[in-house]
Amino acid sequence: MTLDWPTLLPLIFAGLMGLAILIYVILDGFDLGIGILFAAAEDAEQDTMIAAIGPFWDANETWLVLAVGLLLVAFPLAHGTILTALYIPVFLLLVGLILRGVAFDFRAKVPAGRKHRWNRIFFLGSFIASLAQGYMLGIYVLGLDVGLSGMAFGALVALCLAAAYAAMGAAWVIYKTEGELQKKAVLWLRRALVLTALGMVAVSLATPLASPRIFDKWFVWPAMLYLSPLPILSAVLFAWLWRQTFHLPKADDRHALTPFLTLAAIFTLGFAGLAWSFYPFVVPDRLTIWQAASAPESLAII
Repeated sequence: MTLDWPTLLPLIFAGLMGLAILIYVILDGFDLGIGILFAAAEDAEQDTMIAAIGPFWDANETWLVLAVGLLLVAFPLAHGTILTALYIPVFLLLVGLILRGVAFDFRAKVPAGRKHRWNRIFFLGSFIASLAQGYMLGIYVLGLDVGLSGMAFGALVALCLAAAYAAMGAAWVIYKTEGELQKKAVLWLRRALVLTALGMVAVSLATPLASPRIFDKWFVWPAMLYLSPLPILSAVLFAWLWRQTFHLPKADDRHALTPFLTLAAIFTLGFAGLAWSFYPFVVPDRLTIWQAASAPESLAII
């Protein structure tokens, strides 16, 4: 690979887009997760949970706008291909985000007797948006397979990603609250970790099985040796976090931020594995980063 600007610019934009997606998943993940956890929280607890995400609400969703914008302007061919295959879940994602955005504002303005309706809409919007993102991930991992098997796998990943977001939300509640709600959040985290682990295992197994090219990138020597820290460290972090849920909360909120940071590290490791699997393709086994990229002159201006 020659290190000239026509080669480097698409790589830089792909890296920026990937970074924006990862930051969005971590930061808006706990927003969505707290919305999902509304189904298990009391009215007073819901107010406390909303207060925990209020200062970060608008900034967290900005990363999704940045990621989609980079996909559109830097990789227009990939943008068209991906959205054509995923237009229904993309539509549902937008519906979910609109519902939760409206509910977030209106629940603070209506009389107390009607607040529960907007709380339900906030939960529904968060759940729909999480399911849509998980479904898109499942379809993408299988090479944009929209057949019956692809839809079934997409549904599995959708449920598991919703659980992963719920785990992120619970971890944030542990960090930002205290008392009975904090204790409840520890239980929510423990339950959500089971489906989160299942989802990561499912994606990790399906990705190499869906593509001989990806299988060869992971299961040849010495690549197996170099890449082994990713799954091993992920498993160790999962096991350690599971054990920690039996010892939280601690006095003076010691280590209250640890569950959130641990989950962020797990998400980062999983994202690194996906990035290695699909490189150099931006559309699995169809379009490489350079084939899908805009002209180098356009990228230089951007």
